[in-house]
Amino acid sequence: MAIPSPATATGAEKEVVRAYFNGTGFERWRRIYSDNQDVNKVQEHIRRGHNKTVTAVLHWLQQDGDVQTRSFCDAGCGVGSLTLPLAAMGARRITASDLSEAMLSEARQRAVAAGISAEQARFHVADLESLQGEFHTVVCLDVFIHYPQQAAEAMVRHLASLSQNRLIVSFAPYSLPLALLKAVGSIFPGASKVTRAYTLKESGIMAAAAAAGFQPTGRHLFCSAPFYFSRLLEFQRCG
Repeated sequence: MAIPSPATATGAEKEVVRAYFNGTGFERWRRIYSDNQDVNKVQEHIRRGHNKTVTAVLHWLQQDGDVQTRSFCDAGCGVGSLTLPLAAMGARRITASDLSEAMLSEARQRAVAAGISAEQARFHVADLESLQGEFHTVVCLDVFIHYPQQAAEAMVRHLASLSQNRLIVSFAPYSLPLALLKAVGSIFPGASKVTRAYTLKESGIMAAAAAAGFQPTGRHLFCSAPFYFSRLLEFQRCG
């Protein structure tokens, strides 16, 4: 039996994620990332945790006091849960991308409904590895949970190459309790469990950012137990 290469394995994961968020997963996550009350307890915990992560990022960005002059990349933007409030804060140059055409279409519709112009927030379909451009700040929230350690580290290095100054990422941190919880969950998969959920070692993410010339400047752990755990890291380019 041939063992797939890391690139092949990552490509397979990517296609599973793409199909899921363009299909059965779209409506489920559209409800989670909204004010819709038709969510169960698991989804409510995920919504609460994700909102805390987004709020922390917005606070970091707002502390600079000059979001209007800076360019941002929201990599893996989903339905726009970061892009929309960032635009409301006054950011004028946001590039938002997502692997899923369905999620991106929803984000674009929400932006129009919020009165955000196409010049202020530009949306396009792209996976993390194919993103191009140069931005003051690159942000990637709650995306790496779909990818294994090696692939996530490669994505961190690529995203760092697009950033002039700041990189902000979040991921589910590896720990023994979470590993055990994941193992139990793999034995009893539910209807909503369509993509794999990966926990990542923080040391590997830190090393990937360091290799790209970035040093850590902010760190938080958000927990909406037992269904949402997110390590949020902020990096600044050295020198």
